[in-house]
Amino acid sequence: MIVLSGAELVLPDRILTPGTLAIENGRIADIRPGGAQGRMPSGHSPSLFAFHGHYIVPGFIDVHVHGVDGFDSLDGNTAVRSIAARLPRYGVTAFCPTTVACAPDALRLVLDQVRSARETADPRSARVLPAHLESNFINPEYRGAQPMGCLRSPRAALDGETGAGRAGASGRAGKTGEFAASDILREIERAAPDVGIVTLAPELEGGLDLVRWVLARGPRVSLGHSNATYDEALAAIAAGARHATHLFNRMPPLGHRAPGLAGAILQTDEVAAELICDGFHVHPAIVRMAIAAKRPSRVLAITDGTAASGLPVGRRARLGGQPITVGESAAFLDDGTLAGSVLTMDRAFQGLVGRIGLSPVDAATLCSTTPARELGLVGHGVLAPDAVADLVVLDAQFSVVQTYIAGQLAYSRT
Repeated sequence: MIVLSGAELVLPDRILTPGTLAIENGRIADIRPGGAQGRMPSGHSPSLFAFHGHYIVPGFIDVHVHGVDGFDSLDGNTAVRSIAARLPRYGVTAFCPTTVACAPDALRLVLDQVRSARETADPRSARVLPAHLESNFINPEYRGAQPMGCLRSPRAALDGETGAGRAGASGRAGKTGEFAASDILREIERAAPDVGIVTLAPELEGGLDLVRWVLARGPRVSLGHSNATYDEALAAIAAGARHATHLFNRMPPLGHRAPGLAGAILQTDEVAAELICDGFHVHPAIVRMAIAAKRPSRVLAITDGTAASGLPVGRRARLGGQPITVGESAAFLDDGTLAGSVLTMDRAFQGLVGRIGLSPVDAATLCSTTPARELGLVGHGVLAPDAVADLVVLDAQFSVVQTYIAGQLAYSRT
């Protein structure tokens, strides 16, 4: 048994100050007020750690992260495991490896890595969850750093056309795009248990049919990189879409006469919305507005982190094979296009409490509880008796001191 004593325990509905938390057999065995006094459960002589002046929060779950510390999910070989090994230092106990639009062979490779890492987890590594695909079926006008040559038409994919079937164009797509649109669907279907989220643009021809096709195979449909009108977004939600990819980014701005995709997401309780909480991708005032409109239980804090995350300013990295540069506030392609963030989940939590002004309870809801619930991770994302002992010890400035995964110490600052 491990006993963490004297910290402020961030529970689902309050902060227990001070509190004591006991871990046994990979789960939280006991939570009680005060220091570690008296007999612990099962009568063990526990390993006792005093954390006065610290916080203990449920482990962070990042559902949208492309990479970290120089590793990108599409690097091949052991990229997914390399990312998993490095995320606990940032308080992440579980994550969805996230891809940009790519060719079928690259998609197959990363999904095979996801399956392998889920079947045989590495010690002291973050849990690898089913992947998040920022798919080939997004709007070219809102692609951002997604490679144009890999984008495809949902209609061409569903009809099984053998040509490239480019979204918004015709003919072959050049060297990076010599594949059929339907090839991507074959890879998703082949690896469906290892695909958790598929981001697509519902306004494209065949988009609503693609929403239904994906849902029938199990993954969660997310709306993003899209020019959908308000009505088109509502139609996709009615078809079963329940997730929104980085709300406000790579979609038209919210307008009072044309609310568009952002407006549909904000007013629809069925949809849980991702927010990049770095203070750069979305202004803090808009972050506060979105959380007030949807409530913490319907918002997921994400990093949209890239291989540039964790690297010093000026360093070079990759995003789906494309070179990116670490900037002060984000990562950028060589032409200056914004290419994801350099955020990590510990800094997202710090920003939510500091710059945004949330309570630690609400910040933990965004960073842990809501992601766990939306992904169906029962017993994760909360500090509660019998919950899985995935948790993070933070110092008074909310920096990571220790990370535990299934009750095992995965990272220690010292």
